[in-house]
This record gives sequence, structure tokens and C-alpha cells, in this order.
Amino acid sequence: MTDLNTSARGAATGSGDRSRPRAALPALCLTQITSWGIVYYAFPVLNPEITHATGWSAGATTAAFSLALVVSALAGIRVGRVLDRRGPRAVMTAGSVLGTVSLLLVALAPNLPVFFAGWALAGLAMATTFYQPAFAALTRWWAPDHVRALTIVTLAGGLASTVFAPLTALLAEHLSWRHTYLALAGLLAALTIPAHTLALRAPWPPAPPAARGITDGATPVVRSRPFWLLAAAFTVSAFAMYAVVVALVPLLLERGYSTAQAAWVLGIGGAGQTLGRTLYAGLARRTTATTRTTVLITLGGFTTIAFAVTPGPYVLLIAVSVAAGMVRGNLTLLQATAVTDRWGHTHYGRLSGLLAAPATTAAALAPFAGAALAPLLGGYPHLFGLLATASLLAALIATCSDPTGMRKEPRSSSS
Repeated sequence: MTDLNTSARGAATGSGDRSRPRAALPALCLTQITSWGIVYYAFPVLNPEITHATGWSAGATTAAFSLALVVSALAGIRVGRVLDRRGPRAVMTAGSVLGTVSLLLVALAPNLPVFFAGWALAGLAMATTFYQPAFAALTRWWAPDHVRALTIVTLAGGLASTVFAPLTALLAEHLSWRHTYLALAGLLAALTIPAHTLALRAPWPPAPPAARGITDGATPVVRSRPFWLLAAAFTVSAFAMYAVVVALVPLLLERGYSTAQAAWVLGIGGAGQTLGRTLYAGLARRTTATTRTTVLITLGGFTTIAFAVTPGPYVLLIAVSVAAGMVRGNLTLLQATAVTDRWGHTHYGRLSGLLAAPATTAAALAPFAGAALAPLLGGYPHLFGLLATASLLAALIATCSDPTGMRKEPRSSSS
């Protein structure tokens, strides 16, 4: 596990302090809050208004959003390889431009095909601006002290829903959903394009040497049983987690809460993510990678059960949302460090892209599947019960994903 006080050893990796762009970490904190908040979290808040104003079905609009996540998953594999070779500046700057254009297209869509096209373009923006490229940048620039950098950027990113879910709801009270998206697109461009262009200019360090036992590139890892079991656990967990995020507002609306109240419950989960991430370093020091993977996914299942059986009072729903956010926050860092915990830094971009692809695809299908399953199951509480069961299955799979024997890292050098 990682010793968080290892920055003095950074030069040994070829990515010491002098190669780190000083503005990169604060810039990525800003752009993760903004990109996630606008491109991802605005949709669950605006979707009820979109369907009401256009007459498009919730299943159709959610399918368009799911398409974005599928595109993101598929594009992320290629993006990971590009990041390994060239670094994040061009990738993330282009992603900010694509994100802006995609939201303009969504806002101005006269029909469903154009709406779908806008979200497909948004998927490319997600692949090039969300956590995966930010994690690749920080892991290469900050190694071996990368857990600290990852924690900081995810602490900030966890506030995305806290800031933008209520902000989106506030805008929607005074503007149409189309004008709300136009305003958010302008904000996305103003904050993220210059930040990525100006703050990510440092030289891209060479990849560190491969970990012991990995001499033929990333292929042996990709073909290994632990890799595929870990990918399966993350995939099932991601399906459950993202279905919960997108279905939370409809669940609360079904129970009689207002859109603003539902948006605050969703948003306060972001504060929980930030709180949870402050605890991850201590958890990492005291547990193995497999143990914390199993425990955190299990806890995710328990918080989903809590949503299913808790109709109120409102303050209790806030508390459950904070707890669920704490788990999600830790799961984000868990996935960010999953590759380096087990297989080192050398092929981080490629391996993390491959590991994330099925999970992101599951996350893409989750909103559509959740919207389709809820009526068949008799309502959103029953859907949340099913999703909790899926999380517990993912935890069971995770117990079998230990790669011990392929690679054994010293205690102070893995994350």
C-alpha cells in the first residue's frame, strides 16, 4: 500500500517534483467539478422537464444519455493508449471543446435523432475530460506520491453534484431546459478550455519500468483471471451505482418530494463523496486491495437497500445520501488505484482504459435499464432492492480477484 509521504522519492521515477506542472492539480480540480457537474449531473435534474416539454419518453431520453456513456467506454480504450504516449493536454483540451459543442447540440435539438447525436458527441467529451485522463496525468506526473494527488482531485470532483445539481435546478426554475443547457455550455467552455490548455503544459515524463513479472507489456495482465474478475466486479457494481444515481430523483418524486428537494438529496451525496475520500488513504494503509474492494462494494449495496426502505423523513434521506456518497467517493479512488495497486504504473493508461470500459458500458446501460425496469418491478423502491442485490453479487466476485502470485509489490510502493 502507498506511503503518502514519499514525494522525496519522486525523482527516482522520472516524474519528480520539477516535472510536475504546478497549475495542473488545481486546474484539474476545477475542471472535474465543472465537467462532471455539467455534462453528467445536470441530466438527471433536467430530464423530467425535457420529457414534459418535448413529449419524448423518459426511456428515449435516458437511452440518449446512456449512448453517451457507451461511446465514452469504447473511446476510453483508445484514449488510454494516447495518454500513455502523449500526455493529457491535447486530449483534455479537445474534450472540453467537444463537451461544449455537444451541449449546444443537445440544447438546440429539434428532434430525438439530433438529441441522440448530441449525446453521442458528449460521450467523446466524457472519455477525454472525466476522471480517466485526469487520473492518468496525475499518476504519471505525481508517482510515487500519486494517491495524494488523486485524493485531492477526487475531493474536488465529489462536489460536482453538490454544486451543479442545485444550480441546474435553480436555473431550470427561471429558464427552459434548453436555455439552461445553453447557459451551462457557456460555463463549461469558459472554465475548462483555458484551464486544460494553459495548465497541462509540462513535459510528459517517460513511463517508469515495468513491474516485476510483467515483461511483455500489458497483454499478460489483460489476459489474466484476476484482471477479468476485477473488471466483472467493477462492471456489476458500476451498473448498480449509476442506476441509483440517475434513478434517485424519480424515486423521490414518486414518494411526493419536489424536484428541488430531490435535487438537494442527489447533490448532498457529492458532499458525502468528498468526506469519504478523506478516509481512503487510511483505509488503503490498513487493508489489502482485494479486501477494500470487497468491503466498499458491499457497503454500496447496503446504502442502496437503505434508499429502498426509507421513504422519509427528509433529513433521514439526506443522511442516507451522505453515506452513499461516502461509499461512492471511496469507490472512485479504489478504481483509480486498482491498476497501480496490482500491476504498477507502466501501462496505466491502457490497463485503466480496458478495466474501465465494461464498467462504463454498464454505467451507460444502467439509466436506461433502470427506467425500463422500474415499472415492471412495481416502482423505484423495488428497483433499488434489485440494484442492492447486484452490488452484493459484485462484492462476491471481488473476493476472487486477488492477483497474488502475478506480482508482489513492497508495502511502500503500491497504492
